[in-house]
Amino acid sequence: MTARDGEARAGVLHTPHGDVPTPTFMPVGTKGSVKGLTPGDLRSASAGVVLGNTYHLYLRPGADLIREAGGLHGFSGWDGPMLTDSGGYQVFSLAHKRRLSERGVEFASVYDGSSHLFTPELTTRVQEDLGADVAMVLDECPPANASREYHTESLRRTARWAERCREAHGREDQALFGIVQGGLYPDLREESLERTVELGFPGYAVGGLSVGESREEMLEMLALVAPGLPAGKPRYFMGIGDPVGILQVIALGVDMFDCVLPTRLARHGMALTRDGRINLKNARYRRDLGVLEAECPCEACTGYSRAYLSHLIRENEMLGHRLVTLHNVHFVGELCRRARVAIGEGRYGEFMQRWISRYTNPEGGAQATGVAL
Repeated sequence: MTARDGEARAGVLHTPHGDVPTPTFMPVGTKGSVKGLTPGDLRSASAGVVLGNTYHLYLRPGADLIREAGGLHGFSGWDGPMLTDSGGYQVFSLAHKRRLSERGVEFASVYDGSSHLFTPELTTRVQEDLGADVAMVLDECPPANASREYHTESLRRTARWAERCREAHGREDQALFGIVQGGLYPDLREESLERTVELGFPGYAVGGLSVGESREEMLEMLALVAPGLPAGKPRYFMGIGDPVGILQVIALGVDMFDCVLPTRLARHGMALTRDGRINLKNARYRRDLGVLEAECPCEACTGYSRAYLSHLIRENEMLGHRLVTLHNVHFVGELCRRARVAIGEGRYGEFMQRWISRYTNPEGGAQATGVAL
């Protein structure tokens, strides 16, 4: 940790593929690529860590091929830090295609329907083959509305799986992170926190949030868990990508976060700006020759007008989706950079309040701030 302002933290994540200043947003490359972007694009957007997904990469093209290609770094051409999910999110998102047991999770492949048993040992070995800098333990992410009894059983099974992952993990150049579960039950969150921290992982994630609960409930659980995580180790919030949410979890002490939202919005023609989201499909942008975001150095903002981007999006041209994706990834990365600066200068609370005010109320917020955001 290099600076702290309240609970907000600035620091550096050290990995074999480079150091990453935190807080940092991690773009999601589920199948080995961030949709529409090359590694060069990601570097130009100052992306720190890129995510891959063990479930999908195990099924296609297969961990053996990726290992032969030099791991996911060599296979994809991205030479920066990488993190791989264990497939735990698919336990939630593919609930209709899986069966849970103490052994692990039996999935029906989304590609051909074939059956595959994901055990803690298998997901650990596959992530070692993929060669990510950070790997995750296998966990279950229950839905927010699951019963207390279900959450209790789930978090304890996740804790047992975490211990098996730690015992199976042998790659010294890869950090294995534990995951805290427990739903919206404070006592269950505290139990999961204690059981996970006592296993002594090099980093910790908070999971099972941003899965259908209210924003207030999400922040309440995070505020309960974060102070109990080891201060000298990285903290990862799984699944937040909207700018307001990012600033809120940073304020509670989170260092790393990921989400498909910025890239998914771009594929639907929506761009992130300091004055909120804009939908480039709207008629108002057809003749708008201004830039997408003033002072943004990304390729979309320095080379093209809103009118041109709107034209590309409405005509479903691939270039339009690529440029807006590049912009959104750059935008979120720049937001994190500004947050780091504010933390270092001891003004994070003011920065967050002013930034959210402008983003959610662009007509009055920009004038009300009185300072550059």
